[in-house]
Amino acid sequence: MAMEVIPIQQITITGNDGEARELSFSSAELFIVTDHGSRQWYIDTNEAGPAQLLDLYYTSDNIQVRLSAAAADGRHFEGTAYFHSNVPKQACVLRGDDELQESK
Repeated sequence: MAMEVIPIQQITITGNDGEARELSFSSAELFIVTDHGSRQWYIDTNEAGPAQLLDLYYTSDNIQVRLSAAAADGRHFEGTAYFHSNVPKQACVLRGDDELQESK
């Protein structure tokens, strides 16, 4: 098993309403795990917001989003993920649902 950890500096999500929203956070990391030929990914955030965005996905039945993320090293990532809010800790995890697209 191999794991790559990439610091993220910007995340934009688009829900099923079609509205793009900027996610704020104090820190975020993209984890890419490769194991026996399969590749999974997720983004873990700390001190995320805005609070109403966390609340929206905390109570929603539809938590699938399209995301665009910029890494600190200049790489850009896009994919579909599930938005898992942790309202008490002001954090969220975006769990990848498909292949993560990467560009420079």
